Amino acid sequence: MKTVYFLLSLCLASPASAYTTPKPNKPTTISHRRAFLSKIAGATIAATSAVTLNPSSASAADDNLQNVYWGAGCYWHVQHEFILAERSILGRKDNELTSLTGYAGGFKTDSEGRVCYHNFQSIADYGKLGHGEVVGMTIPESKVEDFAVEYFNLFGDKGERADPMDKGGEYRSLLGLPGGSKHPAFAQVEAAGKARGMALVDGKGNDPDTLGKRLVYVYDSNKFPFYQAEFYHQYHNDFLTPAYGKEYNNLAEAALDDGRIKITGCPDRV
Repeated sequence: MKTVYFLLSLCLASPASAYTTPKPNKPTTISHRRAFLSKIAGATIAATSAVTLNPSSASAADDNLQNVYWGAGCYWHVQHEFILAERSILGRKDNELTSLTGYAGGFKTDSEGRVCYHNFQSIADYGKLGHGEVVGMTIPESKVEDFAVEYFNLFGDKGERADPMDKGGEYRSLLGLPGGSKHPAFAQVEAAGKARGMALVDGKGNDPDTLGKRLVYVYDSNKFPFYQAEFYHQYHNDFLTPAYGKEYNNLAEAALDDGRIKITGCPDRV
């Protein structure tokens, strides 16, 4: 019952370039992956959690690729919107998509480099570590402004995220760019925010909620890296909208098989 409760409560509970690749203690081959998934639901594999977002071969033509992240409440619907953006703005195919749910904006990890969703084992709880929910991706520097426009469109006319019922620093509005407010495209990002009535301020780390403030924290992603979320949280249906469909949900396993999704070492289905 604990596992069932854990899965049902995800994204409803209120309570690093610094991207590195997780290194599980015991490597798992793709040929054994399905057996692996079915046998160890809820298990923990020791691994570091900050990850590199790697688009596949078609993105090689994209010049000056950069790792960025965006957060606005629960990350499930945010990932879906950025998957659509990768397709429409960059023309990426399914095996080239890089948008992944994760955590950022906190100072700490646990002793094994992990940042995890709330869990019964109290392993590396992202809220306690000061992180917020985000979606990280790899995009060309020349398209940062376009993705910023998509990001600020996530906020309603009152400047609120889609799920104001989720409260706490875990759900604060935040974005991460290499160099933060010193990024070459920051002026364009800031203008996109102002067009929606949003103010951008430098994040200090472990920042509080932004609910009711029309505020977005800006982080230097080199100092405040992205930590990929668990497999369970990738390509997940949102709880506020109709289901996105199996075709969307199944993108998670494809990304796990080809290495775009990593084993985090957190309590998970894998």
